[in-house]
Formats: sequence, structure tokens, C-alpha cells
Amino acid sequence: MPFINQNPRPYTRDNIEALAPNQNGVYGIFNDTHWIYVGKGDIRERMLAHFDGDNPCINNNFPTRWVAEKWTSDPSEREKELILELRPSCNRRVG
Repeated sequence: MPFINQNPRPYTRDNIEALAPNQNGVYGIFNDTHWIYVGKGDIRERMLAHFDGDNPCINNNFPTRWVAEKWTSDPSEREKELILELRPSCNRRVG
């Protein structure tokens, strides 16, 4: 099942910084043609790291939007499910 009840947000620093810190969950980064990356953890912290280039593959694929789901429990299984379903181009492994 793809991301639940999501309105994609523009992949900009302002949109990412607008998130409250310490929101655990899964997130997906994409553009008009494909999913680029699915990850987990503190959504704001991880997304800012990606925006700043911690994974060059993400920015090399010209991301334009992102979505996220907050989780109160460990999001690892949900991340694996989304990677297998969406097959993002920059995920080298599941989990």
C-alpha cells in the first residue's frame, strides 16, 4: 500500500524546516517520473540531511516533492514495505 492519505509537499528547505522536530516515521522523495528514495527516522532531521546532499543519488535525480507518515512505533517494517512496492532508484537495500 503506498503512502496513506498524503498531499505531496514541494521538496524545498522551507517546507522541510517547517516540520516540527522529533517526528518519527517514514518518508518518500520523488519527482514527476519516479520514486527516488524511501527512508525512516526523525523526518525533519533525515530530510534536511538529504536536502544538504548526504546521499548524492537523491539530488542527482532532481527531487521535486515528498510525503511522510508519522509513526509512534518502529517504522522499519513500513519502510521495507514501501521500498519493495515503490522501488525507489536511490535505495540500495531494504531496511
